[in-house]
Amino acid sequence: MFLLSRKIISAVALCLIVSFANAQQKDDSQKCRYTKTTYGYLMVLREGDNVLALIENLANEQKIPSANFTGIGFAQEVTFGFYDFSQKKFNPKTFNKVEMGSLTGSIAWNEGKPSLHIHGVATDEKFDAYGGHILALKVGTGSMEVYITVNNEKLERKIEQPLNANVLQLNCAK
Repeated sequence: MFLLSRKIISAVALCLIVSFANAQQKDDSQKCRYTKTTYGYLMVLREGDNVLALIENLANEQKIPSANFTGIGFAQEVTFGFYDFSQKKFNPKTFNKVEMGSLTGSIAWNEGKPSLHIHGVATDEKFDAYGGHILALKVGTGSMEVYITVNNEKLERKIEQPLNANVLQLNCAK
């Protein structure tokens, strides 16, 4: 009888642990990632979040015509790219477990999709700094805050030659 009770208690405990773990994962995926502010949006991103994808999602969902943004926070992984003008492509370099001391960028549109242009500076535990054009960014332990200021005018980017660069286009014919 005692052995049967222990097995039942163990089974119930295991079910509770699994249920709690599943609820915790569900809570994390459904956490609020942004809120509207007077001038745009404030995003608070969590560990594992893909920063570029979430900014693009926000631009799509909220139909942001164009914007500029800044941010700070911890990065699990950031990939910087240095543009090689002779080869017309970015040479990437990835850094892990860094702090984004500065993140700045803009949102425009290209062929009906959000087009981000982001630069930043990251520091490691030795306070060595790395920076440049950001190709990928994933939030690390802690969080990342991104402050987005929305502009009223829709701006586009287009590829310009001879550099093959995606350049912001201004609407100066007003």
